[in-house]
Amino acid sequence: MQRDLEKMSATAYDLIVVGGGITGASTAWDAALRGLKVALLEKEDFAHATTSGSSKLVHGGLRYLVNGELKLVRESLRERRIWENTAPHMVHPLPFILPTYGHGMKSGPVLSIGLAFYDLLSYDRNFVSDDDKKIPGFRSISREEALKLMPSLKREGLTGAKIYYDCQMFAPERLCIECIEGAVEYGADAANYAEVNDFIVESTTTSGRRIAGVKVKDRHTGKMHEIRGKVVVNAAGPWADLLMGIAEGGRPARRLIRSKGIHIITREISGKNALAIQSDIGGHFFVIPWRGHTIIGTTDTVFDDDPDKVGVTEQDLKDFISVVNDGLPGLNLKREDIVHFYVGIRPLVDTAPAQGEEGSKDSYNASRAAEVYDHEPIDGIAGLISAMGGKWTTSRHLAEQITDMVLKKLGRHAKCETHCTPVYGGEIGRLKSFITRAQKRHPHLSADVVENLVLYYGSRVDEVLATADERPGEREALLRRLAPNWPVLTVQVIHAIRHEMARHLSDVLFRRTGLGTLGSPGFPTISTVVEVMARELGWDETAIANEIAEANRYFETQSPGPRESDMKGASLAEATRGARP
Repeated sequence: MQRDLEKMSATAYDLIVVGGGITGASTAWDAALRGLKVALLEKEDFAHATTSGSSKLVHGGLRYLVNGELKLVRESLRERRIWENTAPHMVHPLPFILPTYGHGMKSGPVLSIGLAFYDLLSYDRNFVSDDDKKIPGFRSISREEALKLMPSLKREGLTGAKIYYDCQMFAPERLCIECIEGAVEYGADAANYAEVNDFIVESTTTSGRRIAGVKVKDRHTGKMHEIRGKVVVNAAGPWADLLMGIAEGGRPARRLIRSKGIHIITREISGKNALAIQSDIGGHFFVIPWRGHTIIGTTDTVFDDDPDKVGVTEQDLKDFISVVNDGLPGLNLKREDIVHFYVGIRPLVDTAPAQGEEGSKDSYNASRAAEVYDHEPIDGIAGLISAMGGKWTTSRHLAEQITDMVLKKLGRHAKCETHCTPVYGGEIGRLKSFITRAQKRHPHLSADVVENLVLYYGSRVDEVLATADERPGEREALLRRLAPNWPVLTVQVIHAIRHEMARHLSDVLFRRTGLGTLGSPGFPTISTVVEVMARELGWDETAIANEIAEANRYFETQSPGPRESDMKGASLAEATRGARP
C-alpha cells in the first residue's frame, strides 16, 4: 500500500471516497470488490478519530430495544456475525454480566424478556465458520454468583444477574486499515494526510451542478492536487456535514449531533467478563476486559465545538469517575487508577428539519441509524453522496447501501461480496489452530509474539515478517522485541512505514502496532521507535522532537481552552518531558 497523490491526480476514478474511517474504508473495499476504480482520501491518518475511539465492541445494541429500534438491532446482530466470519482474527465473543434489581425495568423478569427477544433476533448467530466463536443464549445467575464475579456491584436491591454475549474487536483501527488494504489489493488507490478542502464543479445547468472530483491538499508537502471521479462519497464521519456545507455553499442539508465519548483504561478489574451497568447520574456504561486491562466507557455528551478540537480534560475524568463509582460503588475508582484514556465523537443524524429549529441535542437517546443522502434529487448536486451517522457494527452494511447507490448512478450492476469475503488477513480458518501452526512455523519467536502477530495481521503474518529480509543484515535486529514487556517486534515498525503508509510516530504507536493504546510504553521504547522511523523517513532532530511532542498529546489531558500546537521547533528535551520512563 503506497501513497502517491501525483499518480492519483493523473488517474480517472469511478468513485472517490472522502474519509478513511470505517465507513469510508468499508465503502472503498466494497466498491473495489465490485470492480470500480476507487480513490480513498483521508485528511489525517486512517482510523484516527471515531473508528479508533470506540468501545471496541461489535454488538447488537441491547438498549436499542427499549427505543423500539428492532430493525437496527436485527441489522446489528446480523452484521456482528458477518464480522466474526470475515475478520476471525479480530472479532471475538465476549460475555456480559447484566445485574438485576428490584421489580421495575431492571428486574430479572423484565430483562429476561428483553434478552430472550435479543436472542431471537440473533437466530443466525451461530452460522459461523469457527466453532469457538459460537454464541450461547443468555442465562441467569444468582445474587451470590453475580457478586463473586463482580464484587463491586451495587448490593442494595441486587437480585442476581443475566449473562449474555456480544463481540469485541482486538484492534478496531487495524481492522479498518485491513479493509483499506483489501480495497488496494483489488485496485483501489489510497492516501492519508490528504485533505479535501473543495470540490471540482464540472458544469452548472438549469437542473443544478455536477461534482466531477475533489481538490486535495497534501499535508506533507502543502501541494494542491485535483483528483477526478464520476461519483464522490462523503464519508467524513464527524466532519460529514461540514464537508456537505462546502459542496452546498452554506448551510448543509443534513446536520449532525456530535456526541463526545471518553473511555478510561485501568488495571484488570473485571476478569474475563464484561459488565453492563446503569448509573443513576450518568446513564449506562460498560466495563470491558481488554489486553490484560479494563476499558470503562463511554460518556455521551453533545460536543458543539470543532471536531478537530475534541480532547479529554481532567474535569471529564473527574465527572466520569463519579459516574462509575455511582454505578459500581464497591470499585472506589480513583484518578491514579487510570493508566490511559481516549476520546471519540459519534456522528448522529440530527432529525430536525434543515431550515427549522435546532434538534433536541439529546445524544444519548438519539438513534444510531445511518442515512445515505443523495444530493442530486433534493439539492441539485449530481455526483455527490453523503453517508451520515451509523455505528461501527453496521458499517459494512452501510457501505453496501452506498455502493449500491453509486453503481446505480454509474449505470452498472454488481453484487456485494463483502458479507462473504474475508478482510485482508482474514483467511485463517479456526483461530486457535492458525495460531498454533504459526507458532510452530516460527519457533525462533516467542509464543506470545506470534499470537500477537496473528491477532494483528491474521493470514498476513508471514508477509510482515518477510519485511525483515528486505535489507540484508537487518533480519536479526528487526525480529527483536521493541521492549521486554511488549510482544511487538521492530519489523512491525518498518512494515508500517514501507507498506502501510505510516508517516508519523502516532501512526505507529496507536494505529499500526498498538504500542500506545494502553498508555505510554515509556521513553526508552518510544526512543527506539523514533530511531527506527527517523532512519526510514529522514527525520532531523527538530522533526524528532515534534513527533514525540505530538505523540505525547495522546497521553495527556487537554488544558482548558483551545489547544495549539506549540511544540513546533521545540528541543528534543522539551518534547520528551512528558514521556513516562
